[in-house]
Amino acid sequence: MATHSSKEIDYTVPALYRGLKILELFDSQHRILTTQDFADALEVTTSSIYRIVTTLTEMNYLDKVAKNTYQLGPQVISHGFSYLASRDIVDIVMPHLSALRNLVSMSCHLSVREGQDAVYIYRSFASQRLSVNVPVGTRIACHSCAMGRVLLTDLDEPELDALYQHVRLDGYPAPAPRTLPELKQTIANDRTTGWVIHRSDYATAIATGLKDYQGRVVAAINVSGPDALIDSDDDMTALKQQLLATAERISFELGSIERRS
Repeated sequence: MATHSSKEIDYTVPALYRGLKILELFDSQHRILTTQDFADALEVTTSSIYRIVTTLTEMNYLDKVAKNTYQLGPQVISHGFSYLASRDIVDIVMPHLSALRNLVSMSCHLSVREGQDAVYIYRSFASQRLSVNVPVGTRIACHSCAMGRVLLTDLDEPELDALYQHVRLDGYPAPAPRTLPELKQTIANDRTTGWVIHRSDYATAIATGLKDYQGRVVAAINVSGPDALIDSDDDMTALKQQLLATAERISFELGSIERRS
């Protein structure tokens, strides 16, 4: 009878593994790295990765900017980002929001910004009797809802000025900002926290943004439900943590390399 070794056969290719790990070392805080950085991260000598780095450079996956110093090359950008751009955001978000809904038993929504409105483009609604379900296609003024405020965090002050210079804000109920200076301060605070809680009509929504490979907020997701289902600070904290974790996973698929603190 044939016997099998208890140790699994290793089918990995060391050179390929090291080459991919080198590409993974680059992020928003580490845009330019040296061969010594590569070697230290891989715990090898610089001479042992010389041929790998040379190959990546010749294939334009690395771009040499100085002696033994590199940045990501055009092949990574052109192939990687063109693929990401070809994927529909709803297709990417759908399984993640369904998983989040199943986890928290509350409705989850996806929206994008069109002008001053947050447009709902997908929902994964809870089947329980007490639920908040906003139909796809619904438009809500950005400054008056959680996802809308998150979407506005992608704009700087001049962009907010241009977007709202001819818009009256005082016709919306609290807690919506009622003046442009108040709106800009609110959005600045939202940008710092990275998430928004909005309460209205006996319901609560917690929202956060989805980022692409440029670090731009391209969409927002939320968890929403009746206040009766969120009756403690612990419930709110747990929901926020699950929402942020989901957003990070989706953003990763959108190409974001940022990590939340």
